[in-house]
Parts: sequence; C-alpha cells; structure tokens
Amino acid sequence: MTNDLPRIIVTAGEPAGIGPDIVIGALQQEYFAHITIVGDTEVLKSRASQLGLELSIETIAAEIDPPRHRPGCASVINLPCPRPVVPGHLDCGNSAQIVRWIDTATDACLSKNYQAMVTAPVHKAVINDAGTKFSGHTEWIANRAGGSLPVMMLASNDLKVCLATTHLPLSEVPEAITPARLEHVISIMNHDISRLYAIQSPAIGVCGLNPHAGEGGHLGTEEIEVIQPVIESLINKGMNLIGPLPADTAFTAHQLASLDAVLAMYHDQGLPVIKHQGFGDVVNITLGLPLIRTSVDHGTALSLAGSGRASASSMIAALKLAIRFAENKIGN
Repeated sequence: MTNDLPRIIVTAGEPAGIGPDIVIGALQQEYFAHITIVGDTEVLKSRASQLGLELSIETIAAEIDPPRHRPGCASVINLPCPRPVVPGHLDCGNSAQIVRWIDTATDACLSKNYQAMVTAPVHKAVINDAGTKFSGHTEWIANRAGGSLPVMMLASNDLKVCLATTHLPLSEVPEAITPARLEHVISIMNHDISRLYAIQSPAIGVCGLNPHAGEGGHLGTEEIEVIQPVIESLINKGMNLIGPLPADTAFTAHQLASLDAVLAMYHDQGLPVIKHQGFGDVVNITLGLPLIRTSVDHGTALSLAGSGRASASSMIAALKLAIRFAENKIGN
C-alpha cells in the first residue's frame, strides 16, 4: 500500500435507515484514498441490489491495510447485525452492534491505522431504548477518545457554524454557558479552524444567548456577565473575535463577509441557518478530538431507506472533506 494516500474509515450508520444507501451511493465515485467501511456485508449487498447499484465487496480485518478505493467497490470490516435488517423498521437488537461500529472506527483512528473517520447517521432513540445512554456521535466519540469536551461544527463552502452546547434541552442551556466552557470552545475553534483550513487567526463571530444579545441587560445578563468578559480575555490573548452578536443579524451577508466562522450558543440557534443555506451539502465536523471526524448533516430518514430517493451528496462531501483534512495531516 502506498503511504501517501489518506486512509479513511467509514461507519455504515443505522442499517434500517439510509446509512447503507448513502454509503453505497458515495462509493460509486472515485477518491484518491484508501477507504474502509465498518458494517454488515450482507446488509450492504442486499441494499445495493435493492437500489440497483453495483457493489463489489472485499472483507478485511481491522488491522489489514485496505486497497486503494475503486468506484463501485467496498473494503468492509464485517461486523454482522445479530437480527435481520428491514429497511424502515428499527430494531433495538441491532443497536449494540451499531455502537460497536462507531467504537471500531474510533479505535482504528486512535491507533493511527486510519487518519480520519466518516460516520453515517444513527438513530439515537433506538440506541437509548436498547439501554445505552447515547446523546450523539459527537459526545460518544469524544468520550472514547479520552473524554475531552468536543466542539460540533457544521460547514458548507461559505459558512462554518460551531456550537457552545450541543444536545441539551433548551432549559439547560443558560446554566451550561460558563466562562470555562466558552473559553475552551472558542480556543478549540481558533486552533482547529486554523489547522484544518490553513486560516491564520480566523475571525470568529460569537453570538449572544438572549434576543438582541441581551439588549444591554434588559433581556438577560449572560452577555454582560459571562460572554463579553470571555471574549475580551481571549482578544487580549491574540484571538480575532467579534461579539456578542445578536443572533438574528449574525448570519446576514454583511456580517458574514468579515467572519470565518460563527459560534452559536445552542443547537437550534445556529444549525437551522446553515441547513437552510445548503442542506445535503453541509458536513458535520467534530473539533477538539485527537482524530479527524466528519459526518453528514442529516438523520436516518427511515421512510427513504431502500427507496433510491436518498441523496448521497452530504456523505460524498463528508468523505471529500475528510480526505482533504487527512492529506493536510499527512503533509504535516
């Protein structure tokens, strides 16, 4: 195997959803990389046949170097589902194996066998119903990789949005916006955006928590007591920050023209904007990890599984970005 091509490991996602569909669809393209899928070969074969797509499968071991990717081919670490998979129908009996796929890919990156991982969507509810506390890929992978606080970023060609908090009930967000969390998140953003995108001193816009960024304390004091002091402290350390910005104007074309990324305080403050802008072409990137991880910007879409109507565009974008980041890592 040539050592100058990136090695990417991909999880197949919830097998009853569109995870297999979009992985198979993405594998029809050419990539200058070694790509390995972690999943169930029989599910992949069956779904490819259902979709009318060619898929030649070679089963490999986790520690074996995969061959260079060829369109329509898949090198697969085969970890079969214990129960039959029916497109569109969740089964708690397969949840533990789906989590095992994530763990296998994570460990392969931590052991340096692969330079990046790409994840297809999983169904959080069925994993939790099976008895595993699972709030999302971001938190799960971060915990397995050492327990650091991860930073979720969604990126398109024109916009990068990070989150100060991720999968929390809205009622818990204000208490979670602490000086320590904000300083950590902004520092990770500054470091990883600079490293991954080769942007020196990225300009980061920081949203306020409250409407109109608190309206001078009349609509909330978090901006005055927490967010503004952290911004000022980090500016004094050399970071290029702007804020607190009212979230309703932070994403206007005029404001974004001067920014490389925006930090939203909570999930639905930032993600609806970027998903509206380019749903299907947005990539989910986890910052703050000792590995590169990208993912799609959508869920399992159970009703589309096996129908041929699920677009692989976000998976293709996630693969391409993982390869780009891995190439930068090899170069460094």
